[in-house]
Amino acid sequence: MDQPIENYSKLRLADLKAALISNNFDVYLAENKQEACKTVLEDIMPSLNARTISWGGSMTFVATGLYHQLNANPDLEVLDTFDKKLPAKEMMERRRQALLVDLFITGTNAVTETGQLVNLDMIGNRIGALTFGPKWVIVLVGRNKIVADLDEAMFRVKNYVAPANAMRLDKKTPCVKTSYCQECNSPDRICNTWTVTEKSFPKERVKVVLINEDLGL
Repeated sequence: MDQPIENYSKLRLADLKAALISNNFDVYLAENKQEACKTVLEDIMPSLNARTISWGGSMTFVATGLYHQLNANPDLEVLDTFDKKLPAKEMMERRRQALLVDLFITGTNAVTETGQLVNLDMIGNRIGALTFGPKWVIVLVGRNKIVADLDEAMFRVKNYVAPANAMRLDKKTPCVKTSYCQECNSPDRICNTWTVTEKSFPKERVKVVLINEDLGL
């Protein structure tokens, strides 16, 4: 069989889609990051009539090309929380304002086979928006984020996602040197608030795009 990994993942993603739908998420499948970008722009956004938009930290979001496409759209009022030219105080205020946009886009640290989104944040703007505030949320999920259950999700986040992110962001935490969580008290600690999103409320407020490609951490 050609492309066994893609075919294997396609089956798992189809099962995950069904689980997420049963939890009131609106779910889309995409074969790769390019198709995911097209799905968001052509299949999801037109029906939302979003005029204001922002996003939370997500390597997957950037990898799809959506960051550049949405920033270039003259019909959207964009609150760009990735703009490194902004002073820290102004950036924090922009993140606060982003909690009230029409559409918020982010990724997830893990998704269980039963259809739960599991996330761990430093500041909380990403999980805050996922939980409440923006009218609509789009969550982009690479196939590498799938785990069996909550225990595996939390282990994955604490001992892979968080250390790798701390390295990527040049944080001064013990996990940067050890590669695994040591429950530190560092001022740079990025593991501060957990959320487990078991269901979308209201129904289909949260749109999930499952991508048959390894993306993000």
